[in-house]
Amino acid sequence: MEKHPPPAAHLEGDQSLAELTRELSEQTTALARKEVELAKAEMSLKAKRLGIGAGAFGAAAFVGVFALGALTATVILALATALDAWLAALIVTAIYAVAAGILALFGKRKVETGTPPVPERAIESTKEDVESVKQSAKEAGT
Repeated sequence: MEKHPPPAAHLEGDQSLAELTRELSEQTTALARKEVELAKAEMSLKAKRLGIGAGAFGAAAFVGVFALGALTATVILALATALDAWLAALIVTAIYAVAAGILALFGKRKVETGTPPVPERAIESTKEDVESVKQSAKEAGT
C-alpha cells in the first residue's frame, strides 16, 4: 500500500500553525526584551532617587556638625563673655539646626520615593502581558 500525501488544506493549516508559533516566539522575545528595558529604566530612576536622598542625609550630617560646633561656641561664649556674644552664637546654632532639620526631611522624602528598589511598573506590565497571552491562547483553543 502506498502512502499518499495529506490533503493540501491540512498542510496549509499546519503551515499556518507553524507561522503563528514562530510569530508568537518572536513577539514573546521582543516583549521580554522590552520588559527588561523597562525594568532597567525604572531601576535607574529609583537608584537616582536613593542617591539624592543619601546625599541629602550626608548634607544634613555635615550641617549638623556645624550646629554642634556652634552650640559648643555658644556654651563657651555664654560662660566666658557678655550676653550679646552668646546670644549671637545661639542664633547661629538655631539657624544651623533648622537647616539640618530641613535637609533631613528632604532626604527622608527622597529615600521614601525610591524604595523599595523594585521595578514595580515592569512587574505589573509583565503580569498583564502574561494574562493577555493566556487569554489569547484560550480564545485560539476554542
